[in-house]
Amino acid sequence: MTRIQLMRAEHGPAVRAFELANRAYFAASVPDRGDAYFNEFDVRLGVQLAEQDAGTHYFHVLVAADGQVVGRVELVDVADGTAELRYRVAERATGRGVATAAVRTVCVRAGAAYGLLSLRAVTTLDNPASLAVLARAGFEAVGEEEVDGRPSLRFVRELRDVRELRDLRDPPAVPRANP
Repeated sequence: MTRIQLMRAEHGPAVRAFELANRAYFAASVPDRGDAYFNEFDVRLGVQLAEQDAGTHYFHVLVAADGQVVGRVELVDVADGTAELRYRVAERATGRGVATAAVRTVCVRAGAAYGLLSLRAVTTLDNPASLAVLARAGFEAVGEEEVDGRPSLRFVRELRDVRELRDLRDPPAVPRANP
């Protein structure tokens, strides 16, 4: 079973391994993070954890039963009751509802645990999987823009009406990733 956890320092090696293993897969739909990202990973992780402690970002990891990270869902630029949602799922975990379940779960946490009222997201038009995830998770398209020269849609999800709020001490499981 895959669980969503708020990122901690001990997740660092598994997050780095996840990013390296899926680098080419991710680069097909989003700009590559570059070698510097991996060379400075530990420093970047420390900065992210400090930002999370300050409440300006929340970094969630999807951890499989074997301890491997199979995805990330991030809430960045938290301010004035809103944040930007970003996510990525390992190639081996695609097509199984993992991303949709994880995004839905983080939407619930964003409203119930972090007190946010809305979330924003952007994805390119040539990424049908991401477009589907956002639609299934209740996001509505609100405009067009370009991301790295590619046509994209901007989305918003209001959280005031999150009906699936439940006891967050035992968040729902995410579907199992492919072994």
